[in-house]
Amino acid sequence: MPPRKKAVRRRKAAPASVGLSTAETRETGGAEIDRLAAQVEDDGGAVVGRYSDPFGGTPLLLAALPVDRVEPTPYQRDASDAHVKRLMGVIETIGRFLDPIVVVREDGEYFTPNGNHRLQALKRLGVKTVMALVVPDAAVAFKILALNTEKAHNLREKSLETIRMARALAKRSDASEASFAFEFEQPAFLTLGSGYEERPRLSGGAYQSILRRVDVFLDEPIAKAIKERDRRGRKILKLDDAVSAAVEKLKAKGLTSPYLKPFVVSRVNYTRFSKAASFDFDEALDKIIASAAKFNVDRVKQEDVAKSGGGAPDEE
Repeated sequence: MPPRKKAVRRRKAAPASVGLSTAETRETGGAEIDRLAAQVEDDGGAVVGRYSDPFGGTPLLLAALPVDRVEPTPYQRDASDAHVKRLMGVIETIGRFLDPIVVVREDGEYFTPNGNHRLQALKRLGVKTVMALVVPDAAVAFKILALNTEKAHNLREKSLETIRMARALAKRSDASEASFAFEFEQPAFLTLGSGYEERPRLSGGAYQSILRRVDVFLDEPIAKAIKERDRRGRKILKLDDAVSAAVEKLKAKGLTSPYLKPFVVSRVNYTRFSKAASFDFDEALDKIIASAAKFNVDRVKQEDVAKSGGGAPDEE
């Protein structure tokens, strides 16, 4: 684990000093945005406006798109049925759809990285058209974790999205995994994502604290890094097996708590007390797995578990 960088204090900007003026947002000339507007029209959409983003100055289109031409990016989380139904109720109640989705156009198709719930709600309501901000830069679709604002991710969703995103990027880029640090946010999400693919009921939250200490972004090409993520994911599953066995022994002893897994992990995770700046992933995991395998339940009392408090429950 590399030394932590010293936090840089952000310089306070003077009020109304950044970006474009209102008049400047109208300046959207350029062959790229003109070509995109023409493509939208050819695809059966209607460009209802264009402007330059007031912060970064990049051109954007506001367009009406046929709803059946838009799909979610293939690597994002599945839509929540309950959330889709709530959105349907809100749209029907107010009689308006007031939150355009973000889309990118790629190979003649339109993909939304952050509007799947709204999109599915409109489709279920039988709506013909969805309003969208069309972004010329298709790479924006991989900023999914930062863009998603409509429903907070839990750890499982975020981890699965991240590993799926990595697999998609591997088909189009030879860049290193580390170069996508912004898109992935945490290396732990990649390792846990691989684990969740293999074991959907994995209690990843119990192991996130370990991975935050021992896992780092890899300087390997993304395709090669994914193979290493799968290997690390299997090691987390091995740890989960050992921790689960200890939990079953605690339950057999009569101890009860929704936090038994985090309790066991906290007892075997030596990295939480270490002042070391970095750890070797395999060395640390092997040591923790060995500690979990020989976990002595006879020394544990119910009050010990109660004192440990919260943490991630057994199932997220």
